Amino acid sequence: MDFGLFAEQTLNGVQYGIMLFLMAAGLSVIFGIMNFINLAHGTLYMIGAFFFATFDAWLGNFAVALLLAILASLLLGLVLDRGVMQRLYDRTHLDQVLATFGLLMFFNELAAVLWGTEPYFIPVPALLDGTIALPGDIDYPVYRLAITAVGLLVALGLYLMVEHTRFGMLIRAGATDRETLSGMGVDVRWLYSGVFAIGVMMAALAGMVTGPLVAVQVGMGETMLIVAFVVVVIGGIGSITGALVSSLLVGVVDTLGRALLPVWLGYTAGPALASMSIYVLMAAVLLLRPQGLSGARRA
Repeated sequence: MDFGLFAEQTLNGVQYGIMLFLMAAGLSVIFGIMNFINLAHGTLYMIGAFFFATFDAWLGNFAVALLLAILASLLLGLVLDRGVMQRLYDRTHLDQVLATFGLLMFFNELAAVLWGTEPYFIPVPALLDGTIALPGDIDYPVYRLAITAVGLLVALGLYLMVEHTRFGMLIRAGATDRETLSGMGVDVRWLYSGVFAIGVMMAALAGMVTGPLVAVQVGMGETMLIVAFVVVVIGGIGSITGALVSSLLVGVVDTLGRALLPVWLGYTAGPALASMSIYVLMAAVLLLRPQGLSGARRA
């Protein structure tokens, strides 16, 4: 493999990692702050992609469709939290897993009813439909670079919100001592609703920005959910920084593994080992740091 192809695959890995961050950050924050396991998180990635595909087909305007899909996913997150999730926050993890697995099946069937089983294809907007010349004689798609830029901006915005705003201060306080925060007059239920809605929006946004690169179809979120859990475990539960570093690491390892291992090991063993690479990485990290790259040690 020459340098140009290696560099291109590395960029693809970074872009994939950024998309994984959008998925995993919400999952990590929801679990780390609210101690809530949401197996329906992957279907929200799918719903976001369908929202975007629908608005784009209706309006024919990429930016407006993206904005409306983001607002719709936020509203869905609030409705889902107030209608279902808040009844599960004080239940056991087993109850949460069973209930959210039921939601996963419900959303898949609902999507099949509303959008059908045939895949949707979202066109890349004309402004981003092209390539840009990079060092190393690489012609790289502009849209993939745009996804990377958007993901980094979202990561920065999320960090600033959590670390430097009153809302972020309340989130961190609620994660530390929910009872004391409630005794000070803060409505913890609505605070958790905001956290959950933001997590839903980020998962949906991952589906939206990935939509023009893949076929938007029922069941597209399940595989992403598994990889997102790998990212959360490697990065450390509740850590935004850990989720970002872990996402980039997983994205690059997975992409380069699928590109290089078949060449090095042959097209029989190579693809099989490539599909295992991120799980080998997770096992190695847990062996050295059971709490994850940025997770706090727990008693």
